[in-house]
Parts: sequence; structure tokens; C-alpha cells
Amino acid sequence: MAQQVREIMTGTPAAVGPQTSVTEVARRMREEDIGAVLVVEDEQLRGLVTDRDLVVRVLADGKNIEDTTVSAACSADPVAVSPDDDIDRAVQLMRQRAVRRLPVLDNGRPVGIISLGDLAIERDPDSTLGDISSAEPNQ
Repeated sequence: MAQQVREIMTGTPAAVGPQTSVTEVARRMREEDIGAVLVVEDEQLRGLVTDRDLVVRVLADGKNIEDTTVSAACSADPVAVSPDDDIDRAVQLMRQRAVRRLPVLDNGRPVGIISLGDLAIERDPDSTLGDISSAEPNQ
């Protein structure tokens, strides 16, 4: 069983600059079948935007999707973990902060992302969440 974040994280996470349009981010999420994108500037993490963020912070507020940048929709300064952190640390942070995804930073640079689904597949693959998380997308 994996012990460190690096063993189960998704490496090379999707990343965009803060001035990227939310429309472009949404298309990228669809094309890559992902639910979160890191917002990075000068190799430094500036935020994390999820599909839910796009709905709640952009669509529900009636913002113009063509003119809104991802910086207006992302969670700034998200809590993060290191690739060398124990998986239990990631679980603890997700529980404390009520988040489903954590950026993985190595010396301040984004190198991955770890999700609740990744943890379920690793820790309890026979659970409902583990089963759903490991299933092929059905687009």
C-alpha cells in the first residue's frame, strides 16, 4: 500500500495562467475529462479552479463567460501537500478543509494533484467511491 503522496498523485496536472478565460478552462476540463485545473503564474501556484467553481462563481452569478478569467473563479491560495508527505496527511487536510483535491508542490512548484478519488482507489478500492473513481468515463 502506498505511503507517500507521490505514489498516488496525478503527475503533470493541467495548469493555466490566471488570465485564461473560464470558457477555455471548461473546454479543457471536458477534453481531458478532469474536474480541476491549477492556476499557475511564473511556476508558482496561484489557485485551483474546479468544475463546481465555474458553476457557483461564474454561471450562478450571471457573469459573462467570454469575459471572465479563471482568476475570478479560482480558490486562491489552496492548501497543498508535498510529494513526500504521508497519504494520511493528505487525508487529514482534505477532512479539515472539506476539499476533494489538493495540489502537490515540490519546493513551491506544482508537480501534481491528489484527489479524494485517488485516495479511495488506493485505500478502499472496493468502496463505492473507489469503484466509481476507477471506472472509465462514460461521456
